[in-house]
Amino acid sequence: MAKLSHWGWLAGLGALAWAAGASAHNIGGTDAAFVAATRGPDPVPFIYLGAKHMVTGYDHLAFLVGVIFFLFRLRQIALYVSLFSLGHSITLLAGVFFKLHVDPHLVDAVIGLSVAYKAFDNLSGFKTLAGVQPDPRAAVFGFGLIHGFGLATKLQALNLNPEGLLVNLVSFNVGVEVGQVLALTLILAAMTLWRRTAAFEPMAKGANVLLMLAGFVLAGHQIAGYVYGGAVS
Repeated sequence: MAKLSHWGWLAGLGALAWAAGASAHNIGGTDAAFVAATRGPDPVPFIYLGAKHMVTGYDHLAFLVGVIFFLFRLRQIALYVSLFSLGHSITLLAGVFFKLHVDPHLVDAVIGLSVAYKAFDNLSGFKTLAGVQPDPRAAVFGFGLIHGFGLATKLQALNLNPEGLLVNLVSFNVGVEVGQVLALTLILAAMTLWRRTAAFEPMAKGANVLLMLAGFVLAGHQIAGYVYGGAVS
């Protein structure tokens, strides 16, 4: 019965892994129309848009799940999340404000690979293959820079009006941080409950394998879009 329960958990994680890889998140519809029509600084709506984008950003959240998977102390979690936030804040603001363009498909492919990288790291893959483990803090900060470019490409596609651009960009970034805190609070609550069960230890490896697969699915989806000229997702 316990084995069946474990397989049930893994099936659910598999569905989440597929969603993380295949689900698109973008700024579109009425949100895109609002941003395109904005003239001058309008911080509150941009805070909302930033929070919404992070909460629905399955690739960003999947990476954060990998980052905190084996972190048990709040001080450690705060350090790694702060490094990630610093990284994506730098490239989000600089990418849009200084018009540093990177192909969205390629950026999102690297974001997918960042998910796979962290899951592989959690599985001690680097220690097994090379006998050493890359500094996880540097990796999280570095991938934070890439994730920030991913956010920047979504905003660049909207042709933001230069009036009030800096205020709106900072507001969007604040919203991203708010959304990240909200999402992480829920993720940590769920993981804390899971860690207290007997199922966590035997399932941790399988969960990270699925997380790694999710990253490869997302990367493959974006590479295919780049090669075949698909719409940005």
